[in-house]
Amino acid sequence: MSLIRQMSVLLVLALSLALSGSLAVAVHSMREVLQDQARIKNADNAQALALAVSQQGGDAALIELLISAQFDTGHYQELRWLRADGRVAFARQAPQQAGQAPDWLRRLLPIEAAPGVAQLSNGWQAIGRIELRSQLTYAYDALWQGLLRAAAWSVLLTVLALLMAQAALGRIRRPLDELVAQADAMSEGQFVTVPPAQVPELRALTDALNAMVQRIKRMFEAQTEQLGLLRQQAHCDALTGLSLRKHFMAELASALARDDLPERAGLLLLRLQDLAGVNRLLGREATDQVLALLGQALQQYTGRVSGSLAGRLNGADFALFLPAPDVLEDSAQALAEALRLALQQAAGQGGNGALRLALGGAELAREQPLSQWFAQADEALAQAESSSQGALSMVLRKVEQGASRVQLPSGERAWRAQIEAALAQGHTRLLQYPVLDRDGHLLHWECPLHLGLAARHEATPDFVNAQTWLPLALRTQLSAEVDLAALALALELTRDDGQMRAINLAPASLQTQDFVARLRALLKSQPLAARQIALELDVSAAQPHSFDLLRELSRAVHPLGVRVGLEHAGAQLQRIERLYELGLDFVKLDRAVLLGVHEDASRAGFVRSLVIFLHSLSLQVYGEGIDDARDAQALLDCGLNGLTGPWATGHRKN
Repeated sequence: MSLIRQMSVLLVLALSLALSGSLAVAVHSMREVLQDQARIKNADNAQALALAVSQQGGDAALIELLISAQFDTGHYQELRWLRADGRVAFARQAPQQAGQAPDWLRRLLPIEAAPGVAQLSNGWQAIGRIELRSQLTYAYDALWQGLLRAAAWSVLLTVLALLMAQAALGRIRRPLDELVAQADAMSEGQFVTVPPAQVPELRALTDALNAMVQRIKRMFEAQTEQLGLLRQQAHCDALTGLSLRKHFMAELASALARDDLPERAGLLLLRLQDLAGVNRLLGREATDQVLALLGQALQQYTGRVSGSLAGRLNGADFALFLPAPDVLEDSAQALAEALRLALQQAAGQGGNGALRLALGGAELAREQPLSQWFAQADEALAQAESSSQGALSMVLRKVEQGASRVQLPSGERAWRAQIEAALAQGHTRLLQYPVLDRDGHLLHWECPLHLGLAARHEATPDFVNAQTWLPLALRTQLSAEVDLAALALALELTRDDGQMRAINLAPASLQTQDFVARLRALLKSQPLAARQIALELDVSAAQPHSFDLLRELSRAVHPLGVRVGLEHAGAQLQRIERLYELGLDFVKLDRAVLLGVHEDASRAGFVRSLVIFLHSLSLQVYGEGIDDARDAQALLDCGLNGLTGPWATGHRKN
């Protein structure tokens, strides 16, 4: 029984006991008063009757007539004339009259009034005495009416007292409930404060807990800042702030494997020519300033273009990844203008004529291997270096894509028809990739969706992965329908084998008005299978524009036992100000953060700190795209709860 309920029961018992006692005392006092009044009435009536009888000159007939007349008034139960020798000279009796008072009251609270006695005389001669008893029916009725009034007032006062007590308990309970909610929120990684309690005894407690919440929040913020410093040390060049070569290569490989990017993209390489000569001419400090200006120009560009990546490959070489088709030339021209301004600024420091930049770029299909990307961009860069175009030379090339896997009809209307047909005809399937724990046991299946889309002039559909269908679904605003179809497939598979499955949801689906309601209804239709479902969204879903939508999704599906997590997470985590408010269950770290941790202590230190931070928020942490057994072991040693990728596929235990 809760504390408030125990207090309520104790209060009711105390009030009931107090008011019952008061009622009993009041009734007893009333009974005593009525007994005294009846006794006094008997005595007064006896004296009055004796005075009247004494004036009859001892005439027995007149005395009997007077006594009989007095008795007939109806207010007496018994009236007797006793002679001086004790014999009864005259007596009248009447049965006890019925009244409003119940019999149990007469038995429980009897009114016992002494009879009235008065001496009779004839002159100086005693002729006996008068004894009379009044009817007590009126006393019992008065006692009964008084009891009813007292009981009614007692009930009314009890109700009022209970209402006042309930209000007082509510005043105490509200801050207690707020403190319980605050503790529950803290256990889920949410740091909320409550208003100070009005109850003095609880005000100190709420103030202390609010202070503790603020301290913990500041601790997490400080830990987030520390993670940012560790990331900077592990992944970024100290001079330019750009990603180091190893991290840039890992980021680029991860970006090329993403499902939500178009099929073609661009890569630009930038080189400051004759770095050694520039260093001799300008000096080390001025040369560092030139390199920092180049890095700043690249960072400004990546800040404007979502999804772009910039890195410093070595002392004089820089790279820029452009995650969109047909923007290579425009982006290169815009970057060239920014670089010319950087050169002019550096020329004012004595570098005029000594600073020459070469810019080479290539646009390729995303399925091309990473070596081919750099081969094409390096060749363009070499041509730019050999040309004589002054301070900045640029060569761009577009490598035509080979035959596409599925030649779909062009146009949004045709794309929409293709996706709707695939969903209507059931041309959908889930692939399964294991996520394993330290011991090689299955934690859950990652289940990307393949859609069967019919090629141009072909009736038979060809199943394609999200790299093909997701951009089309986003363009045609069908991502929510596709995500619901994937969930339905996962529920069917889980219902059959009981294994946990994680499906991907597009962040754009959260923007659909009824998506969460339909998703929840689908989960509620199979409650047992729903408890083995996990929903994954790209880390971009936690950005400010969709933060509230993601939090709403978590709150909607958690009561059904569904887990929610972020995938492709990395440096973005430290930019999510209220990560602890999302109600997440797990985070999957991008392979760009994890690649090469076995041979790089700084990267391993960053990963270990990131895992500790996420574990402190009660989140499970998994690693994506692991293909090296040495990296896998190092990551497990860093505290990751599970891994996926080629390594996991080959190490699963039954």
